[in-house]
Amino acid sequence: MHNFSAAVRHLRRADPVLRRVIDRVGRCELRREHVKDPFGALADAIIYQQLAYKAAQTIANRFRQLYGNAAGDGRGRLPSPRELLATPRRKLRSAGLSRQKTAYLLDLARHAASGALPLRRLAKMDDAEIIERVTAVKGIGRWTADMFLIFCLGRPDVLPVNDLGLQYGFRRAYKMRRPPSAARMEKIAEAWRPYRTAGSWYMWMVRREEVAKKSQR
Repeated sequence: MHNFSAAVRHLRRADPVLRRVIDRVGRCELRREHVKDPFGALADAIIYQQLAYKAAQTIANRFRQLYGNAAGDGRGRLPSPRELLATPRRKLRSAGLSRQKTAYLLDLARHAASGALPLRRLAKMDDAEIIERVTAVKGIGRWTADMFLIFCLGRPDVLPVNDLGLQYGFRRAYKMRRPPSAARMEKIAEAWRPYRTAGSWYMWMVRREEVAKKSQR
């Protein structure tokens, strides 16, 4: 877990609405995944898109099992980009991958193998360049790129305006009549810089509060 103390202090000073949310929610507990393999993280992002979690998990496990069981735990392993490119499409489809997701995974592998997506240098690139490189892969859009920046690379100043949970949090916290536009969220969150990631987490917590209230009724 990161130490978000400086971010929280800044956000409380910068935005009175967010200050009230922080006072209610408490400390920021955003957790970054310890990702050693950005290729695997992006492959998983493609596999999990638009699927229920359990169904996606089953497919992801079958996908890994195509490449052996090096760890001895029955869960298989993720392939390298070149291994994936060498895998027949019918074998990928046998894991439960749709034709579309199979094509997306192969496009990811081509970008990685060619160096168009420089996996070893991603962590040293700025956010804008990472977004440009990642979204050049078929099947990876801006939302996925933003989640990759936040949860895999731990970038502190990301505002994922395409995220429905974020939009809902803004609407409730700032008492809006309708879901906010990207421009309006960006305008409000300008004061949050350079800690928009932590601010986004608090908007997600507003959404979680509302879900919890509804479940208690």
